[in-house]
Amino acid sequence: MNIHALVESGHASPTLEEADRLMTVCNSCRYCEGLCAVFPAMEMRRSFLDGDLNYLANLCHGCGACLADCQFAPPHEFNVNVPQTLAKLRGDTYQAYAWPRQFSGLFERNGLAISLIAALSVAVFIAGFVAWTDPAVLFGVHVGPGAFYRLMPHNLMVLIFASASLYAVVAIAMGIRLFWTDIGEPASTLRQGSSIWQAVKDASTLRYLDGGGVGCMNEDDRPTDRRRLYHHLTFYGFLLCFAATSVATFYHYIVGREAPYFWYDLPVILGTIGGVGLIIGPAGLLAAKWQRDPLLLDQSRMGMDVAFLVMLFLTSATGLLLLFLRATPAMGLLLAVHLGVVFSLFITMPYGKFMHGIYRFLALVRYAKERRQMEAGH
Repeated sequence: MNIHALVESGHASPTLEEADRLMTVCNSCRYCEGLCAVFPAMEMRRSFLDGDLNYLANLCHGCGACLADCQFAPPHEFNVNVPQTLAKLRGDTYQAYAWPRQFSGLFERNGLAISLIAALSVAVFIAGFVAWTDPAVLFGVHVGPGAFYRLMPHNLMVLIFASASLYAVVAIAMGIRLFWTDIGEPASTLRQGSSIWQAVKDASTLRYLDGGGVGCMNEDDRPTDRRRLYHHLTFYGFLLCFAATSVATFYHYIVGREAPYFWYDLPVILGTIGGVGLIIGPAGLLAAKWQRDPLLLDQSRMGMDVAFLVMLFLTSATGLLLLFLRATPAMGLLLAVHLGVVFSLFITMPYGKFMHGIYRFLALVRYAKERRQMEAGH
């Protein structure tokens, strides 16, 4: 049962009940108030609506410092484990705010769903390439501007990915609307430039993934900033790849230059640097995830987290292989595989780990507003 159904029925989920219990205990202790944004935001409240708990869960960056510092952590009888409980609640929000609502159950444990959709997408693109083109063309060597479109017409490629992108944008926008409504925040907050700018700075620097300055906990109580580095590589690698696609679109429609481009052209430079980030970042996050203390993790959704990181890794890996082998007979199949992986990534983004970045940014916007109001004495 998702969050909205729980609210309508008047019954809170066990995870919401546990989060409420922990925030009540933590509000009495307040030892961890300097570690991140969660605890100052918690202290602004004396009781917690479900929307408040969902807000706090997405404000949490999962650094683990509060578990290491907590005097009531397991095996204490109070059993206070804030990182794991908020991780479980974050996972619940991905399902609760999924749109269309019918898809929420499909992606509840979506590692398998993403894997199947990815495999099917790749198979369809390969079959389509084989059916559309002559095998001699598919496995031929094509060089120069427009080489990709000898394998799949440009207009067809645009139609497929414009449709997938539009679907993803609409589904993400609906998820944002549901989240923002659930936490009880007015739309006017999103027009406050100072709150937006503060959230941009906090998100772009991962300000709260440092455990109050000592670093992120990983496999033990010794802090390290490796997860912060891997998150940065993943995030900025993704942005650079998006920038490469945007510049390539400008080249095609405004400048009149067709892909593939030379190695020194801006789309290739941006895509290569971003692609390297999307190789190292997801690989590092995967390694760190397997090494983390199980007390910090939501084990039930490991498949979802792993699937998203693997999809990012495969998107970059197939793209870089296509760049390096585009003047060989392997280009046709590599292009089909790459497009299949990218298509799968697009249509599954609104239903899993990708959304944690969106909801976390929105939570940071709300926190920036609340903190400014508190400092002003309102």
